[in-house]
Amino acid sequence: MKFTIENPPKENIYNLMRKAGYFFQKEDKEKEEFSFTRPARGYPRFHLFLKIKNKSLIFSLHLDQKKPIYKGTTTHSGEYNSEIVKEEAKRIDKLLSGF
Repeated sequence: MKFTIENPPKENIYNLMRKAGYFFQKEDKEKEEFSFTRPARGYPRFHLFLKIKNKSLIFSLHLDQKKPIYKGTTTHSGEYNSEIVKEEAKRIDKLLSGF
């Protein structure tokens, strides 16, 4: 599920996501994208990719139901538009828009 937060708080992105309960995984400098998960380890877990563009945070959120089975693949039984993912997106939006 993709969503955007306009004019987010002017705070370090790592601290901001930590306040939302997410843990930094990695940064893809080519895509200019950050990866965060909640919880930090284990499955199922929320996984989001975050881009910063102008004065907006652009999120791509999904729920990983299980760990990829085969090495070198990214297949993970992800949910992208389920109710639980929509509720998590609302929670993040409310939390980060409320600062």
